[in-house]
Amino acid sequence: MIGTVMVPMLLTPRPLFRRFVVTWSAGNGVLLRIIAGVNSEIRNREHRPTGPAIVASKHQSEWEAHVFLHELDDPAYVIKKELSYVPGYGWFSAKVNMIFVDREGGGKSLRALVKGARKAVARGRPVVIFPEGTRVKPGEKLPYRPGVAALYGALDVPVVPVVLNSGMHWPKGSIRRYPGTIVMEYLPPIPPGLPRREFLERLESSMEEASQRLFAESCGAPQEEPASSQSDAA
Repeated sequence: MIGTVMVPMLLTPRPLFRRFVVTWSAGNGVLLRIIAGVNSEIRNREHRPTGPAIVASKHQSEWEAHVFLHELDDPAYVIKKELSYVPGYGWFSAKVNMIFVDREGGGKSLRALVKGARKAVARGRPVVIFPEGTRVKPGEKLPYRPGVAALYGALDVPVVPVVLNSGMHWPKGSIRRYPGTIVMEYLPPIPPGLPRREFLERLESSMEEASQRLFAESCGAPQEEPASSQSDAA
């Protein structure tokens, strides 16, 4: 139904369409809470970028494909090229200038990614990328793909890591939603200018350590609360 409404909205100016998308994405969270009993909690919002930055997020479900649309100011998602061919979704993503990449395109794909991200950052937009390149089940991990390092080396902006437990309540490949609270946590930003290897080690270690802590917390294991931890309800 929402797709039917969105199609004529494609004829409107981008700013108006963008406001519609923000309302739609926020509405998804409301419906998820009302219908499925799934709430959300956003932690450490003091680390949320308010200008050009790279947001490197864990990816466990469709939830994070929506949440940044209203959580950040006009984000540019890095999206696999195959989704551009999906009727409706591909049109909507192109309308708001998302960045489509061919994950099997090698160096050419990385150059196109950097080019698209530079345009977004020049307009003051944050770039959202999922370093593992696909959805990964809670408690598991995949190798980090080269895209996030390519962006870090080219854009000269901070990287804000983000971890979450959305897969506990909106599992990959399932139509079921499990009641509870999806927690998303911003981690301290990584400043630009680090050597590539140091950046990748810092990014992966911070994200994996925080992810495992959040996974253990979600499963009920006792955890020591970080001294600087703060939270805000979404």
